[in-house]
Amino acid sequence: MGISTDTHAKINVVGTSGSGKSTFSQQLAQVLNVPYVEMDKIYWKVDWQEPNDDEFFEKLEKELSPNSWVLDGNYTRTIPLKWQKATHVIWIDYSFPRTLYQALKRAFIRSWNKEELWPNTGNIETFKKSFFSRDSIILWTIKRYHSNRKKYLRIMASDRYSHIHFIHIQSPKQAKQFLAQTQ
Repeated sequence: MGISTDTHAKINVVGTSGSGKSTFSQQLAQVLNVPYVEMDKIYWKVDWQEPNDDEFFEKLEKELSPNSWVLDGNYTRTIPLKWQKATHVIWIDYSFPRTLYQALKRAFIRSWNKEELWPNTGNIETFKKSFFSRDSIILWTIKRYHSNRKKYLRIMASDRYSHIHFIHIQSPKQAKQFLAQTQ
């Protein structure tokens, strides 16, 4: 089930916000000894400003130029760009209660600690933004969990990306087994 460390794997780890894809992606990149690319880090600008697509795609293209990488993030509009290069897509698909719990816990800790999320952006999560805003990541997780599941199930069944090896991880136990088999 794991990925061989001697391959030139280009891996996109996807999943609903709070699923654990960043933690898994960082661990996988370390095991494979390849660059870890966080899409949120290349997307968000100072003071939560968003880039236009041309700027974002240019940054993403540059990050995906090495022979191997682990890319952490969704951004559906980037699928044609990132998946033309991807060898694997790993979908972290834990249960809704677990994903929501992890999203709540992460938002609380980040809001409490007020740590800058990405260097030199000044972007921090606040209790107001995380829990009491229309832009709440918690609300986004609740609204998008089921539609994301349908989207990835549909994509995995499609012939459009038949060159990609899809891996569906549904529990932390499976994630640990995958990482252990990759070593």
